[in-house]
Amino acid sequence: MKADLRAHIEKIIPLTDEEFDFVISHFSTKKFKKHQFLIQKDEPVHYSYFIITGLVKLVFTDESGKEHIVSFAMEDWWESDFYAYYTQTKATMSLECLEDTEVLCCTLEDYKKLCDGLQKMERFFLEKATFGFLGSQRRIISWLTSNSKERYEQLLKQYPTLFQRVSKSQIASYLGVSRETLSRLSS
Repeated sequence: MKADLRAHIEKIIPLTDEEFDFVISHFSTKKFKKHQFLIQKDEPVHYSYFIITGLVKLVFTDESGKEHIVSFAMEDWWESDFYAYYTQTKATMSLECLEDTEVLCCTLEDYKKLCDGLQKMERFFLEKATFGFLGSQRRIISWLTSNSKERYEQLLKQYPTLFQRVSKSQIASYLGVSRETLSRLSS
């Protein structure tokens, strides 16, 4: 698990063994079972999570009780209700395991200590945040300019293994279409 985090970070910045020892000292490990929540709506968000193994979904539930899947996160990805994490407010979304999941957790305090103590990590997190922002922009543009068939094909092309790991109902929720529409799109 430590090797997974190091390899992930070193895709962007090199680390000495001493630097990595400093980095890993700011994380704790947690294991969750399928259907367990890492974050629940209206509760404090204590951690940002790096997924070692497993799959999670970030869900916003509207006032009528309808669930909207905001994102999926699998191995080698970061996930949290980042707004609540950074502002230290209560979660507006829930983060649920779709598979048994092992994560490395970082508190906001440790995140700040990590960035203050090792400038390389500040650069690493800036690059991760930038690419996350760019991904969000691409998704918004796709929603504004693509029809449901095009969004389905983009998702299938970008994350083909996701379709083997989540239900069609969850894919439909992520794409903002009904289960029936998804069946038509996939045939």
